[in-house]
Amino acid sequence: MSGKPKLHYFNGRGRMEPIRWLLAAAGVEFEESYLEKKEDLTKLQKDGSLLFQQVPMVEMDGMKLVQTRAIANYIATKYNLCGKDLKERALIDMYVEGMFDLNELLMTYGYQPADKKEQHFANMMDKATNRYFPVFEKVLKDHGKDFLVGNQLSRADVQLLELILMAEEFKPDILAQFPLLQRFKARISNIPTIKKFLQPGSQRKPPVREEDVAKVIKIFY
Repeated sequence: MSGKPKLHYFNGRGRMEPIRWLLAAAGVEFEESYLEKKEDLTKLQKDGSLLFQQVPMVEMDGMKLVQTRAIANYIATKYNLCGKDLKERALIDMYVEGMFDLNELLMTYGYQPADKKEQHFANMMDKATNRYFPVFEKVLKDHGKDFLVGNQLSRADVQLLELILMAEEFKPDILAQFPLLQRFKARISNIPTIKKFLQPGSQRKPPVREEDVAKVIKIFY
């Protein structure tokens, strides 16, 4: 083995994308093993690699890690992305949990039936602009620093940038009323490891396409 973390998932964003972002931000190179068909998932299930029979799964440090939040927590802790003390970690965890709620709405849009898409879109745009982004705008204003928590990069910053960029794919001017988030986006995007991940040809995945949806459904259902 190369010693690099190995990510087991389909070739798309889904619940693995926040993990890719964290590894990239930490400057960690990783390999990917893509599930192409249902048999690939079944093989992992049968050989005991998946504790709860589900992916994402990350092979790392001699472990087979599952559950998105658990994997992200491990990576954040290992690479010093979870604050300098318990109080900072609590803030980071709170912010990230909120982000996961919005991420779930954005991530699942492409999988909605045609007759539900309009309602789903309206709901996620409303939540982004009226519930979640105002919170982070206020956090930045009250904190007065370049980062959401403390004075160094944390997983909260990484995952908020991911979320902002996803939301902008749906509505390019979604940050129009959030000047501090606009500056935050520019600042965090220029951190060298993150800037590299944002370049064409990186392991960052594109938005889900209709043909991807059909493929994913065949693997998991």
